[in-house]
Amino acid sequence: MRSPLILLISAPSGAGKTTVADGMIAATPSLRRVVTCTTRPPRAGEVDGRDYHFLEVAEFAARVERDEFLEHATVYGKSYGTLKRSVVALLEEGQDVLLNIDVQGAARVREEARRDPLLDRALVTVFLTPPTLGELERRLRGRGSDSEEVIRRRLEAARSEAARWREFDYLLVSATREQDLARMQAIFTAETLRRDRNDLHLGE
Repeated sequence: MRSPLILLISAPSGAGKTTVADGMIAATPSLRRVVTCTTRPPRAGEVDGRDYHFLEVAEFAARVERDEFLEHATVYGKSYGTLKRSVVALLEEGQDVLLNIDVQGAARVREEARRDPLLDRALVTVFLTPPTLGELERRLRGRGSDSEEVIRRRLEAARSEAARWREFDYLLVSATREQDLARMQAIFTAETLRRDRNDLHLGE
């Protein structure tokens, strides 16, 4: 028997953490993604309860007041948050949990985990980063979806976020998509094999 884990992937915006997270979900049957809450409106094709829990600003604020979020943040005027009960429910079912969260959110999750033995035992944090800011800029521009002002803000934020890599359990310097996914799978596998996550009873 093995206790479940929380695989938290964090990175500067545009570094590729969502691509790696999607790959991990597709390749790992035991890993479940937590549906997060947001105050932004749904985009074309997005479904409430599948892609996000779409909340009104007042409802989101009320949940913050009730301390329901494991972490939450406001990004470019829209709020996002991970409900603690969603994470705990999956862990109690024996499911591994994937969290795709920015650097500030990761710090809040670590702080919360220090107060909760279930979360503390389960949490594994990985910081994914391109080898240079120049490579990050190339990736951001390659997406073709951001204005020059947004790219500039993201690069400024990335400088301070990258300096916090020592706060994480693992550092993954991004290469190709395939290599990033393979190394993330290796981290996940190694963590599932840790002695303190397993309870072995050998028969006669």
